[in-house]
Amino acid sequence: MKIHEYQGKSVLAQYGVPVPKGKAAYTVYEAVEAARGLGLPVVVKAQIHAGGRGKGGGVKVAKSLDEVEEIAKAMLGMTLVTHQTGPEGRTVRRLLIEEGMDLSGAREMYLAVLVDRATSRPVMMASAQGGMDIEEVAAKDPGAILKESVDPVTGFQPYQARKLASGLGLEGDLVGKAVPFMTSLYRAFEGSDASLVEINPLLVTQGGDVLALDAKVNFDDNALFRHPQLVELRDFKEEEALEVDASKYDLNYIKLEGGNVGCMVNGAGLAMATMDIIKLAGGSPANFLDVGGGASADQIKNAFRILLADADVQAVLINIFGGILRCDILAEGVIAAVRELDVKVPVVVRMKGNNEETGRKMLAESGLNFETADDMTEAAGKVVAAAGGAA
Repeated sequence: MKIHEYQGKSVLAQYGVPVPKGKAAYTVYEAVEAARGLGLPVVVKAQIHAGGRGKGGGVKVAKSLDEVEEIAKAMLGMTLVTHQTGPEGRTVRRLLIEEGMDLSGAREMYLAVLVDRATSRPVMMASAQGGMDIEEVAAKDPGAILKESVDPVTGFQPYQARKLASGLGLEGDLVGKAVPFMTSLYRAFEGSDASLVEINPLLVTQGGDVLALDAKVNFDDNALFRHPQLVELRDFKEEEALEVDASKYDLNYIKLEGGNVGCMVNGAGLAMATMDIIKLAGGSPANFLDVGGGASADQIKNAFRILLADADVQAVLINIFGGILRCDILAEGVIAAVRELDVKVPVVVRMKGNNEETGRKMLAESGLNFETADDMTEAAGKVVAAAGGAA
C-alpha cells in the first residue's frame, strides 16, 4: 500500500525522523492558511502516488500568500504528468504546504530501507547523489550506491550507520546526527511493516541539520492487519479502480499495457509463467488476476467480472492448478460468471489438480462454449488464436 508524502513524513516523525514542518491542504483556502501558520516562504507540493513531481510542475516555491493562492489554484485539479504516471497523468486532489528551506550550501543525498529479495533481508541503501532517480544513478555509476544488509534478528547496528555516513563523506558532528537519523529510519521501516522507506533527497543543511526533505513510504499489504491506523491512510482515488474492486474480494488484479488476453490464475509464479507462454504463443496479456489458493465460487465469479471490465480483453485464459483451490469450485464459479454476466468473449480453461475430472465434466455439461486444454502450451495457442493474434 502506497501513501502520500505528507502521510509518510507523519509516520516517520512518530519514530523520531526529522522532517520539515508542513500541513496538508485540500482547498486553496486551506493552502493559504497553512502558509500563514508556517511563515513564508513555503513550498507547495502536489500530492500524488508518483515521483518526478518537480519536473512535471508539481513542486513550487511561494514567497507570498498571493503566490500560494495562485499556485494552489493552478495545482488543485490539474493533471500532473511525470515519468512515473504515464501519459495519462494523475489528478491532483491535495497539496502539502511545507516550510521553505535554505538550500544554499546544502547537500542532497539519498537514503532508503527496503527488502532485498535476493537475501530475504532488509537493506539500507545510501548515495551521495541525491535528488535524482536512484535507477539512473545505478545505471551510470553503480559504485555510488552504498548498501548495508541488516540481520532481522539483531537489527540495524550503529556501526553500519557510521559506515554509511563515512561513505557519504560526512564528518564530525554530522556523523553524530546521521547515525540516529538512520537508526530512526530503520525503526520506522520495521515498526510499520514497510516494504520501502525512501528519502530522496536527504538534506544536509549548511547549518548541520539532517532532514527528510521528501519521503516515499510503502507498506506490506500482508501486515496491514496489525496497523489499522495505517489502513486509514489509503487513498483509493490514487489506485486503479479495478485493483481496488479486486481487493474487496481478497483478489489481486494487475492491469498491463497493450495486450488483449485476460488471465485468471492462482499464484504469482503461475501468473508469470502464464504471461510468458502467452507471449511465446504470439499474443500479449491485457491483465492478470490472481485468485489465490482458496478462492470460493463467489470470488471466482467476481474475478471474472473484474477481468471482463477491461475493455481491451478479447479472450480469457483461465489457468488454475487445483491444490487448495479445487477444480470443481473453479468450474462452479466460472459457469456462474459466464451465465450471469452473459460473457461474449472466448474462454479457454486449463485446470490441473484436485477434482480435475469433476471440474472438466461440469464445464462440458454446462451447455456453454468453453474451450479446454490439457497443458499450458495448448491453452496459450488456443487463447491467442481466439483473441485474434497479437494485440
